[in-house]
Amino acid sequence: MAPARYVWIDDSLRPASEGVVPFLSAGMQYGFSVFEGIRCYLTSTGPAVFRIGEHVERLLDSARIIGFRELPVTADQVRLAIHQTIAANAFSACYIRPMIYLDGAMSLTVEAGQPRFVVAVWEWNAFLGAEARERGIRANVSSFTRLHPNITMTKAKVSGNYVSSILAKTESQRAGFDEAIMLGPDGYVAECTGENLFTVRDEIIYTTPRAGILEGITRDTLITMAVDLGCTVVEEPISRDQLYIADEVFVCGTAAEVVGLREIDFRVIGDGKAGPVTRALQFEFDKVVSGRHPRSAQWLAPVPALNAAAVR
Repeated sequence: MAPARYVWIDDSLRPASEGVVPFLSAGMQYGFSVFEGIRCYLTSTGPAVFRIGEHVERLLDSARIIGFRELPVTADQVRLAIHQTIAANAFSACYIRPMIYLDGAMSLTVEAGQPRFVVAVWEWNAFLGAEARERGIRANVSSFTRLHPNITMTKAKVSGNYVSSILAKTESQRAGFDEAIMLGPDGYVAECTGENLFTVRDEIIYTTPRAGILEGITRDTLITMAVDLGCTVVEEPISRDQLYIADEVFVCGTAAEVVGLREIDFRVIGDGKAGPVTRALQFEFDKVVSGRHPRSAQWLAPVPALNAAAVR
């Protein structure tokens, strides 16, 4: 895979070598930054960014939630930066990471620092491994609890929040699993380290309530497509033992896309492979991101040509 040649910093494209964060900054020292994970897919008409409007809105919402009063960019400027960074690197498909971080502020107040805006892109395919889609993955219930909403802002995609995800996933992989399932402070299933979770029982799809999770855009996509297919989707608390007796369990996220869980805590789920509902949603998701679905037109934003004026 070719490395990225350009990143976006503040208001223009810069060489990738300039894509560094100051060591003495709250973004680096304390994880005080917000970000998005977005995908650009190759379609028959060229590269297109999936649900860019919703991702940009969530990025700016996250910044406001954690206390930035004046943002360094508008929604239109974020969209422009994303498109121009993809075009400058000539990627037909890639992962996109826009971020707003707090520069300075070593005295631990937002007002003491300056918000900065950056965008990076890179080629990234199978987040959970090449075989995950076909075989499904193995997971366990983590010993680490999903963050309490009065401990941090769980509706914001805050960099520092992911320390617990790293701890949970590292623990799981060292124990021989692929992914970790995190319970909320109430003891019910919350989400995985970077994915939202669904179960299927008697042809009904269940997913965890929005209050205790980061509301994933891929999650919303799957719910919408499942309803389009005539499925019933119920949002309600899910207990740990309900996972074990589900007909299917699957997870989704921008990086992971749609992946089935074939085993949880050494218990085989369903037939021990991705089930029919999971397969159907994988198929529909592939169609929508490649431009072959009725909803593709509303969810895919074609990448315009590079504007040479954007390169500094």
